[in-house]
Amino acid sequence: MSQTVSDHLVQRLREWGVEQVFSYPGDGINGILGAFEASDDAPVYVQSRHEEMSALQAVGYAKFSGQVGVCMATSGPGAVHLLNGLYDAKLDHVPVVAIVGQTARTAVGSHYQQEIDLHSLFKDVASDYLVELSAPQQLPNALDRAIRTAMSRRSPTALIIPSDLQEEPYEAPEHEFKHVPSSPPSSSRSVMVAPEDEIAEAAAILNEGEKVAILIGQGARNAAEEVKQVAELTGAGVAKALLGKDVLPDDLPYVTGSIGLLGTRASYELMRDCDTLLIVGSSFPYSQYMPEFGSARAVQIDVDGSMIGMRYPTEVNLVGEAKATLRTMVPMLQSKEERGWRDSIEQNVADWWRTLEEQAMVDAEPVNPMRVVHELSLRAPENAIVTADSGSSTNWYARNLKMRGRMRGSLSGTLATMGPAVPYGIGAKFAYPDRPVIALVGDGAMQMNGLAELITVMRYENTWEDRRLITCVFHNNDLNQVTWELRAMGGTPKFEDSQSLPDISYAAIAQNLGMAAVTVDSPDQLGAAWDEALAANRPMLIDVICDPEIPPIPPSATFDQVRATAESLVKGDPNAWRVLSQGVKTKAQEVLPGRG
Repeated sequence: MSQTVSDHLVQRLREWGVEQVFSYPGDGINGILGAFEASDDAPVYVQSRHEEMSALQAVGYAKFSGQVGVCMATSGPGAVHLLNGLYDAKLDHVPVVAIVGQTARTAVGSHYQQEIDLHSLFKDVASDYLVELSAPQQLPNALDRAIRTAMSRRSPTALIIPSDLQEEPYEAPEHEFKHVPSSPPSSSRSVMVAPEDEIAEAAAILNEGEKVAILIGQGARNAAEEVKQVAELTGAGVAKALLGKDVLPDDLPYVTGSIGLLGTRASYELMRDCDTLLIVGSSFPYSQYMPEFGSARAVQIDVDGSMIGMRYPTEVNLVGEAKATLRTMVPMLQSKEERGWRDSIEQNVADWWRTLEEQAMVDAEPVNPMRVVHELSLRAPENAIVTADSGSSTNWYARNLKMRGRMRGSLSGTLATMGPAVPYGIGAKFAYPDRPVIALVGDGAMQMNGLAELITVMRYENTWEDRRLITCVFHNNDLNQVTWELRAMGGTPKFEDSQSLPDISYAAIAQNLGMAAVTVDSPDQLGAAWDEALAANRPMLIDVICDPEIPPIPPSATFDQVRATAESLVKGDPNAWRVLSQGVKTKAQEVLPGRG
């Protein structure tokens, strides 16, 4: 039997080293599904509960493995459902390839069932490379370009294959006019380094600075050792954008933690007081949390020239890979003998960690959500992978979780979509089946799609060497982040009809699926729950009944935010007194430590 286009597609994915494809089936990809069935699980077909989850699983896999993530969906509604996950990849610069079915070529343009204009649908999200096959000979070049473009530009790409073409006999491109061959799959990549004279100019600025600060993002991940060297030579403190939280461990005394609305007081002070700033691999968007314009000289390093010099008035912009560029820079830097600046940074960091612990111990009804992550932070294995969702729980991931050893962590950074923590966790397990994964999820995101993906967890748990995928639900029956945004940004009381969630037992649902589960409704139970989950070699869910009135106070609340929150309480917020009292008790730990 001759090889079909679908057979060759699966073979080519295998040649590229693709080990799994995240997907949900449909008749628009029946030919490809048949090829997967005959492929002897190479690659593995991973069935999610929804195509958006397939895309987010591919994003999670790509983020943690550093390899291309591949997702697949049928035509029409399946293609539409991929979009949110693909936009997550686009905005966070993650290599993902989407393979999408389409109506048979004989029916295109006839208003056929499930026929939509896929080029219009994907032209923005897959703008770096989008192609629809019309002949078998296109396949190798089109797939290879989709993968190479995704990897080199760190972006999503899409390959559309009509359903009838999937089942046609495969014909390789020939050596003739308008046939285009492709070279064999390879993982080779070039390393781009900024010009040496520009690096010398940047080094001179850092040498002249007396109070140097470094801001790192995910683009600095392969340059951790070089960032440490620069920090030691310049006496700098290092703040981390949220996507770069796992680049450096938090037990380094000069690492100030996350920056921004979800950031730390120590990072706020570092940016406020520095006179020189080095930005490495970050497009952190909130300029109000960076030094006042004109107060600090600045240098930026990024491999993507389109993302450089756009957040702060930088003097020198170095377009190049972080590791190679910093390696060239390090010999040009002078070691600073005056360490007063570094000493003040380290004192601020130590004070902040004490403050966080005291805030986590503030009494709540029934459990303080800060303490959930605080207790995890004391216990998380040094090879753990932590995924976080979008919501108020993101604050506690950003601030309270101490990265140590080889720990990794991520979330939907720029799109900030709800619901990625569980599918990211699934993707992470396929990237590292021998490492424990912990998903921190708000109950809104859990109801949106996390519950369904627990089914996927249980389906594939036996394929993972380390079966621990722990889902921790922050159960407060409130869409809490938006509730606080209504209060602090709009001066609007909590709107119960939009913000309140149905109260369900997440632990009971998990147990019905065959998963280990425990409900925590007292802070004294938290430590034991984490110990049990981390000791069990199986998936587990921790359902923590949290206090929704613990405020996610930013490191520096503005007058407008304080005024708006006060106005919302005066206007009749249903929990006004508890909001006020919990806010005062939490904030007091910064100025009156130990008064919890």
